[in-house]
Amino acid sequence: MNYLQKIQDFINKKSDKKKLVVIYGPTASWKTKMSIDIAKKLNSEIISTDSRQIFRESDIWTAKISKDEMDWVKHHMIDICDLNDEYSVWEYKKEAEKIMDNLYSQNKIPILAWGTGLYIDSIIYDFEIPEIIWDKDLRNKLEKEALDFGVDYIYEKLKKLDPQNYQKVHKNNVQYVVRALEVIIISWKSKYENPVVKKLKYDVLFLTPYDWNREELYNRINYRVDLMFEQGLEEEIKNLIKKWYSRKSFGLKSIWYTEYFDYLDWLYTYEEMKDKIKQHSRNYAKRQLTWFRKYENTLN
Repeated sequence: MNYLQKIQDFINKKSDKKKLVVIYGPTASWKTKMSIDIAKKLNSEIISTDSRQIFRESDIWTAKISKDEMDWVKHHMIDICDLNDEYSVWEYKKEAEKIMDNLYSQNKIPILAWGTGLYIDSIIYDFEIPEIIWDKDLRNKLEKEALDFGVDYIYEKLKKLDPQNYQKVHKNNVQYVVRALEVIIISWKSKYENPVVKKLKYDVLFLTPYDWNREELYNRINYRVDLMFEQGLEEEIKNLIKKWYSRKSFGLKSIWYTEYFDYLDWLYTYEEMKDKIKQHSRNYAKRQLTWFRKYENTLN
């Protein structure tokens, strides 16, 4: 059964819960085309669940959907923050649910699309995310430790404080290592701790374009990285640096930017830097697949 037929059956199915479509999958798995097709079928709108596309001016790096690709379908939760802005899952959940309520008031079925599993889970499952009051002194202390002693140092600290969940974030993703440490130190609860899921809040239709062909996915990821450099990724990064963004900017402390800054510091050759980006992107996709497997057998 193709996904448009699944959508039609979903529309016709009776349910006591509000309906919600979730399009998920790893990076480079062609989620964009599916989301546009479904939005047109439902005459609805798309809410991005991508934690990187929330940042303005970071277009090539995030493979951000273009105006042409949107094809007149309204998209939400894209370009809502500057790269220096802090943004939490709690804030995402709060804003996304407002958009969903507005769509439901118009008798439209919201569509969540793209690949940050924690963003998706924060919406679909019936659990609360506590609002964390951030401690700037703690943030500065952890960032200084990362600069003075290296990423391995703070990654090992995360391992000691949160041994069951530290592997869910890559050590080169400094932004998330620091954030995870902040959460565990402030609240004594892991940011990556799987919540106790009792039930889905909505009648959810889970759809993915990914066919679980790992080799093909990795080939597409490698191709996408090469294409981004051809499209001007380096120029985009240099322009951001000229605007006084630095490696300490919240939106720049993640995969790809980290490797490029290491290249500027002479830690990698140009080709080694590209290879590292490809490797870490494949690792990220692997972690996404682990997260998303639970959607394959989720029951209402």
